[in-house]
Amino acid sequence: MEPKYKRVLLKLSGEALAGEKGFGLCEDTIGRITDTIKECAEMGVQIAIVVGGGNFWRGRSGVKMDRTRADHMGMLATVINALAIQDALEQRGVPTRAQTAIEMRQIAEPYIRNKAIRHLEKGRVVVFGCGTGNPFFSTDTTAALRAAEIDAEAILLAKKVDGVYDSDPNINKDAVKFDNLSYIEVLNRGLGVMDSTATSLCMDNSIPIRVFGLDDPDNIKKVILGEEIGTLVK
Repeated sequence: MEPKYKRVLLKLSGEALAGEKGFGLCEDTIGRITDTIKECAEMGVQIAIVVGGGNFWRGRSGVKMDRTRADHMGMLATVINALAIQDALEQRGVPTRAQTAIEMRQIAEPYIRNKAIRHLEKGRVVVFGCGTGNPFFSTDTTAALRAAEIDAEAILLAKKVDGVYDSDPNINKDAVKFDNLSYIEVLNRGLGVMDSTATSLCMDNSIPIRVFGLDDPDNIKKVILGEEIGTLVK
């Protein structure tokens, strides 16, 4: 089958990399995710990845702390995850570059848009760390921003749930899943797809968001091949 997309932005939460442990890194989980990413890259799809840091640090995590400092700590957590993904991909023979929004040249390249696009055109997977480099912005907003900057055709939002529901399916067994939503519906109904800043940015730049479950990493490939799983926000 021919891929539906030529260039995508894959958003991975930090929690997804922790597997069943819920904290830190699960080698088996990262391995299954990167196996699928390798398959997609070998189909000629250009893949950029934004990774969260919630498996190590989430906001102020209930601690009374300055928001800016807490967000900087979260950015550093995303770098750990970016390097883990980079290493797993390179072990599988996939050329990969990590770029960070805050300069740390001994560890990764600084984020430069043209350089990131050039890497993608050469078949390299690019992993973005450090969020936007600014406090008060989530990695969801980073995904929307980077997708707009690199002209990604879609954001693939891999989550623990298999789509967008009208209420939390883990709490409400009668929660209804949506197949399609508009950006305005997401904003007006306060649905937890992405934060409002990220959703607005996608709306302003007409970037579709496909929300799907990462319980089966093969779902990444299914979405890239055009299977209509999860929820489409457009």
